[in-house]
Amino acid sequence: MEETKVVQNGSEASQKDASAKKKKKSKFSIRAILTKISDFFNGVKAEFGKIIWPTKDDIFKQTTAVVVVSVICCALIAVLDIVFEYGVNFLTSIF
Repeated sequence: MEETKVVQNGSEASQKDASAKKKKKSKFSIRAILTKISDFFNGVKAEFGKIIWPTKDDIFKQTTAVVVVSVICCALIAVLDIVFEYGVNFLTSIF
């Protein structure tokens, strides 16, 4: 048996259906917008519940580590500045 395919030639009915679908897709309803906003905030609430808040001990340890590393970096930069200053002064005094 042979199979036959029905091909539409772009009749007025099919063009009207296509234009009606385009209108429905491009038209935003207030209900759809409110639903999307509601879904967004429900997702935010769900993600907010997954946050693991640090304890006071964790905050104290991390703050101490940041301060110590900052002081060490500051001291290193100061030492390098002094060394480079003496080096440049020595080189300029030679010439």
